Amino acid sequence: MNYENRLLDNDRLQERIRGHRPLDAYEVKQLKEYYRIGLTYTSNALEGNSLTESETKVVLEDGITIGGKPLKDHFEAIGHSEAFDLLYRLAERQEITEADILDLHRLFYYRIDAETAGKYRERNVIITGTDFTPPAPAAVPSAMAEFLGNLPSLRSLHPVEYSAMLHLQLVTIHPFIDGNGRTARLLMNLALLQAGYPITIIPPIIRADYIAALRTSNKGDNQPFINFISCCVWESQKEYLRLLESLDRS
Repeated sequence: MNYENRLLDNDRLQERIRGHRPLDAYEVKQLKEYYRIGLTYTSNALEGNSLTESETKVVLEDGITIGGKPLKDHFEAIGHSEAFDLLYRLAERQEITEADILDLHRLFYYRIDAETAGKYRERNVIITGTDFTPPAPAAVPSAMAEFLGNLPSLRSLHPVEYSAMLHLQLVTIHPFIDGNGRTARLLMNLALLQAGYPITIIPPIIRADYIAALRTSNKGDNQPFINFISCCVWESQKEYLRLLESLDRS
């Protein structure tokens, strides 16, 4: 499926969003908790986590274990929620550091494997469904150093394009033994929050399109992925405006 470039639409909706600001403390809290559930559920579901959105809400808000569901799925939900809190703290400043990326992964992953959480992988990995081969483990630190060194120049891009490129470049390096996609989506949302955009969700129903756009980028064409992310941001902006207007009416 082809996705249009929505950067101009992103700009238009962002103007409308700015018109609702500043938000009061109640509105900020309501929106944060709404997106905690939404981003945790969708990002985990994209990777095969079996918890539904309502089950994710129960796990995070009530601390209840869902019968018949793998313990790992619960750990992924709780860990992602902790990383989400860090995301909001990091969004209060404009820089993104190596320590930030490692901390996002560590919080998400330490319940699953404390030995590898927040650490670059020491093994080769195979990405299923593609013939792309990520860098060898020995090349990961230098690839990450190059990526981080390029961040200042990437910031000259449109904020949505910048966030898409952060996502894309991190998953291309695939620096962790597991949790790369979720860390990349957290990083993408960190860049968006720092630029004043709302949390952006990639719905599991369009997972095939998401993977296809990533695969095209692996072959040297980044534009389909940038277009794809711009559409996801556009849909998320519309949802954010709906929520803001609902809060205004109350």
